[in-house]
Amino acid sequence: MSTVVLDKGVVAQFVALTKPRVVSLVVFCAVIGMFLATPGLPAPDVVFFATIGIGLTAGSAAAVNCLLEQRIDAVMMRTRRRPLPAGTLTSMQTVTFAFIVGGVGLFVLHRFVNPLTMWLTFATFLGYAVIYTVWLKPATPQNIVIGGASGAMPPVLGWAAVTGQVTVEALLLFLIIFVWTPPHFWSLALYRTQDYARAGLPMLPVTHGALYTRHMILRYTIGLCVVSLGPVAVGMSGLIYLVAAVVLGGLFLRRALQMLHAYSDALARSTFKYSIVYLAALFSALLVDHYLH
Repeated sequence: MSTVVLDKGVVAQFVALTKPRVVSLVVFCAVIGMFLATPGLPAPDVVFFATIGIGLTAGSAAAVNCLLEQRIDAVMMRTRRRPLPAGTLTSMQTVTFAFIVGGVGLFVLHRFVNPLTMWLTFATFLGYAVIYTVWLKPATPQNIVIGGASGAMPPVLGWAAVTGQVTVEALLLFLIIFVWTPPHFWSLALYRTQDYARAGLPMLPVTHGALYTRHMILRYTIGLCVVSLGPVAVGMSGLIYLVAAVVLGGLFLRRALQMLHAYSDALARSTFKYSIVYLAALFSALLVDHYLH
């Protein structure tokens, strides 16, 4: 009986390495990209294998991120209970796990989806696990802006999985997430500023102060409201999505203005949570509009 409990505990630690909540959003956006890429329904086998491959590779990238940032994670309140800083998994176990999971994910994409999706997913892996984690994050307060390119790739991966190409519509989906990323992460950074300062990371609130960060959040939120109308402008979506984009963007903009003029950590935390709801709801509206438009 004790052996079974131990095994479940170990499995839970490996699952934690993959940052399941982050990966679930990655997979969600990728799947939306798959369905938006075709007028009808995408082939079930492509959706299945692409979801598995993208999800596994994203989980591998998250595990590599945990491996490379274990020293930083150990001094941050938000991350010190992760498996590596907590000592429940070793670096070698993490490397082995990431290699196997990532390798299987890329193999599935190449064998059962198409080579383009595999290479784009591999490039995304390198962008997040290596370029962002090793170079950008400790080097510049613009780390989230530049590194956001990797986080914005999931709908492009899903689109490529179904069509075998990357189109203007896929790039619009990329652009929405790319512009969404800074206000999303900077909202988190505002109420976790001391954590980032203690870890020695040059996040924007640490290097430029809270007020400047709040101004930047407002600017990017305005940009997001504009960019989110792109699918309507190119005829990709219609009235249902337009209404959703305006309402969701207006609520986001209101929060950004509130943070600028009446900041509190509670408001920043609430804005961070809302930003996740915003993206999920926006992409859901795109999907509904796609089939009803």
